[in-house]
Amino acid sequence: MTHDIRIWRLRSRHRWLDQRLREELKRPTPDAFAIQDLKRRKLQVKDELRIAEVGPEAGAA
Repeated sequence: MTHDIRIWRLRSRHRWLDQRLREELKRPTPDAFAIQDLKRRKLQVKDELRIAEVGPEAGAA
C-alpha cells in the first residue's frame, strides 16, 4: 500500500468514526459504551494518521 493511499484510508476511517459518534450522540438514549468505544477507535486512527504523516520520531520530542 502506498503512503498516500494509507493516509487517505486513515482519514476516511476517521471521518466515518466521527460520523458514527455524532449519530450515536443524537440518539434519545446514547449508548455510553458505544460512545467510549468510538472515541477510543477515533483516537487510535488519529495517532496512526499522525505517524503516517510525520513519522514516529515526531512524537518522541
